Amino acid sequence: MTHVTEHPPLPPAPLPPAEPLVLRGGRSTALVTAVVRGGVAAVLGLGGLAVLVTAAWIGSPYPDSGPGGALHTAAGLWLLAHGADLVRTETLSGVPAPLGLSPLLLMVLPGWLAHRAARDTLEADDGRPMPSTGAAVTAVCSGYLLVAACVAAYAARGPLPADPISTAVWLPAVVAAAAGLGVWTANGRPLPRREQAAVGLRAGGLAAVTLLGGGAILAGVALSRNAAEVQTSFTGLAGEWSGRSGLLLLTLALLPNTAVWGAAYGLGPGFALGTGAVATPLGLTGDAAVPAFPLLAALPAEGPGAWPHRAAAAVPLVAALVLGWWAGRSARLWTGREAALTALVAAGVCGVALAVLAAAAGGPLGSGRLSAFGPVWWRTGAAAALWSAVVGVPTALTVRAWARRGLHRPAPASQAAGSVGAVTGAEGLPAADRQEADLLVGAPEDEDDCGFDAYDFLTTGWEPAPALPPTAPLPPPLPPFPPTAPPRPVTPPDAPAPATRPKPEQPEGPERERPGREGPDGEGPEPKPEP
Repeated sequence: MTHVTEHPPLPPAPLPPAEPLVLRGGRSTALVTAVVRGGVAAVLGLGGLAVLVTAAWIGSPYPDSGPGGALHTAAGLWLLAHGADLVRTETLSGVPAPLGLSPLLLMVLPGWLAHRAARDTLEADDGRPMPSTGAAVTAVCSGYLLVAACVAAYAARGPLPADPISTAVWLPAVVAAAAGLGVWTANGRPLPRREQAAVGLRAGGLAAVTLLGGGAILAGVALSRNAAEVQTSFTGLAGEWSGRSGLLLLTLALLPNTAVWGAAYGLGPGFALGTGAVATPLGLTGDAAVPAFPLLAALPAEGPGAWPHRAAAAVPLVAALVLGWWAGRSARLWTGREAALTALVAAGVCGVALAVLAAAAGGPLGSGRLSAFGPVWWRTGAAAALWSAVVGVPTALTVRAWARRGLHRPAPASQAAGSVGAVTGAEGLPAADRQEADLLVGAPEDEDDCGFDAYDFLTTGWEPAPALPPTAPLPPPLPPFPPTAPPRPVTPPDAPAPATRPKPEQPEGPERERPGREGPDGEGPEPKPEP
């Protein structure tokens, strides 16, 4: 017989706490997001420039076209901000003229937006998967260039269409460079693992910044010396406040270009002022074709240059000294060959940076004699690298030798003798510990520099210590002291004497039993003989 028992149903298990709803997509979703970020960055840059152009059109007392013409002009200027050459179709001669001198300050907003779009793509966002570095740059550039293609097609129907070849070359290069810098920033701005290469990059960048600062100073001095001509040119080009506002904005946008031109002037190659005319510290040669513009009113006069013009050579000299100081200070613990190679790497970095900036700061202003305007990029880059190498390498070696002047002094005998044990086992230590060990004993110069063996410069601390004189043997240790008896209690004189127990009488003579004597069989004491 079986008995079936029905059990009541168990209560349901408690549910885990609800998590916030997060839409997590795959890697394809991250790539689509990056493409959208690139497109939004391009639209924001275009919109900001369109607002400025529209405001200038509204404030103009004599607008030449309607809102459509203002938007077409904004599209052309946006392409010019990316390095593309424009074509002016409305000229007095009726012949289209190129316009390729891009204001460098106008490139800041589009470049920063592309930089930020690429940086935000690789930042952690609620645990969503992130694309790789190359995929992020490609996706951001794809979205940006898709909008740029639409803008180029729209600007082609306006008064300032873009040249297709320059647009296809410069615009992708500028966007890719900005996106690459954004990815580099998102990854923590890593530098090459080799320390010499990292120091070379820093020194070259510092020299390039010094050159640009010196060029800005030269341009400012020239403008201040020719302030009257600059004011006359400014008031002659625009009479109304709206025209002067636009001219002032254009002048401010071209100020970084003047800094690059000043750096090229100080380096020696100078800059072109039309075909066949070059301005250098030695003088202005050729027939310059200079249009009326406030910044161009500060150009030197024709003829050989005076001593103020030749003093501009101090700018690359200071930049090369800064490069050598930075490289030599960082190479204090390196060999002379490594210090020289680091300075050469920095010179190459400085030359490449100035060549790129010179190419971006110049361009044609028209056809014919105005087709070449600004510094020649390859001459400027070569001059910057040559100045940095010729002056920077000896400066780096000198600064390194000066920084190592305290490392070759022989250590005192006591200090050297105490450090021998720590230094002799330093072969298996890391590089930093070995350098510290070299500092203790006075590291020698590089073998390639002095031509002698490294062991010729070792201090006396490496020599074996002289043998000590023989000493007398030590006496044997003393035997241990016997245990001391416990102290007796001290009784006062009035206290009664303690009662003593009477000792039992024991028989005298040989018949007295010896307590420790045993019988012949080892069983108890031996019995006494019968009398």
